[in-house]
Amino acid sequence: MSSEHSGIHVSPLSIYFTIFGALMILSAITVGAAFVNLGSFNPIVALLIACIKATLVILYFMHVKYSSQLTKITVVLSLFFVAILFAETLMDYATRGWIGGGGVPLH
Repeated sequence: MSSEHSGIHVSPLSIYFTIFGALMILSAITVGAAFVNLGSFNPIVALLIACIKATLVILYFMHVKYSSQLTKITVVLSLFFVAILFAETLMDYATRGWIGGGGVPLH
């Protein structure tokens, strides 16, 4: 097997430093946003920044950007199922207390 067709992609070191810098800037923005009173939008802003950082890590540090279509489909489907789990958790949290006054007593 020749090294020309091995399917391995080598990224330049400058890309890693650029992504690292972007992650550090986004982390600083997250810390700064924590000190700004946005009301109920604080968690939304923090989660949005976290999603951007996670996307950068998945694409570049986990090399998904240069992977096969099967790997990309697997990542997208995994994120889809995680989104379903988060949605179910959010629905459970949002609807607690609707029936029976807030739950069953433990004693």
